[in-house]
Amino acid sequence: KQAEKAVHQKKEQSKTKCRKARRRHIHLVAEFNRRQRKNIWLETHIWHAKRFHMVKKWGYCLGDSPTEKSYRACYRAMTKHCLLQDLSYYCCLELTGRENELLEQLARICSIDTGLTFEEACCLSGRYEGSLNLYRADRYPEDMLGPVTFIWKPRDGSENRQLWIWMHPALKQDMLRELKAIFQCSEPEEIYVPDPITTSIQEEKQMDILSLGKKRKKEDKEGEKAVPVKKIIGDGTRDPFQSYSWISQTTGIVISDRTMEILRYRLIGPLSHSVLTETLKAASLQTV
Repeated sequence: KQAEKAVHQKKEQSKTKCRKARRRHIHLVAEFNRRQRKNIWLETHIWHAKRFHMVKKWGYCLGDSPTEKSYRACYRAMTKHCLLQDLSYYCCLELTGRENELLEQLARICSIDTGLTFEEACCLSGRYEGSLNLYRADRYPEDMLGPVTFIWKPRDGSENRQLWIWMHPALKQDMLRELKAIFQCSEPEEIYVPDPITTSIQEEKQMDILSLGKKRKKEDKEGEKAVPVKKIIGDGTRDPFQSYSWISQTTGIVISDRTMEILRYRLIGPLSHSVLTETLKAASLQTV
């Protein structure tokens, strides 16, 4: 019995891949995609996971507190240099349509008594980002939905405008429901049929069988190229099989859910603009 047990353990050990094989890109990406089925990762997840205690909130995996005492370093960066925060888990709703139609209906969910509105001249031009509190339609000062920030796309000569509204993921469903109601956007503009997040179990088994007992050939360049890409389907606040864009048959206004499609970072500190100017380079203008 002991001999049979030893032989069985030896066979199991021979099937397990070494660390180098497990860390191959094709296996890492498949594993990362599998682990994002319930909680979506941000683009900076790997960096945060090595340095922070991670928590699962609002359908995302977020860095909560650093694993080492770095409060002084963060304070020093905020006061003298630059501190960057990843706010990509915030939800973004995009409104597209005629400017007068957008402003007419948006005026129903905000009030000039609380400060600026969507019609503020500096914000309407697209030069500055605005912030305000939203309420249920025609219910001010009762039934507040929550705070949001917004930015208009600068005018391009057309009467159609684009508006991006950012909100906390806990508020997204209520905000989206209210916006769809005031703009009468009930018809889905596009039906989203996602690709599978990870490879199927049969494909994973086939990859494991092919990799067992075989060394990777140096001339096999196609195998390195044919690897699964990182796929983030949907976001933490939306089921991947739900529609993500709705259109109004009466006004033609379109509401699109751009969550996790537009990354959002916050830079704090006196050198924030210097970091941006050194990082972002203007592309050369090409005309056909």
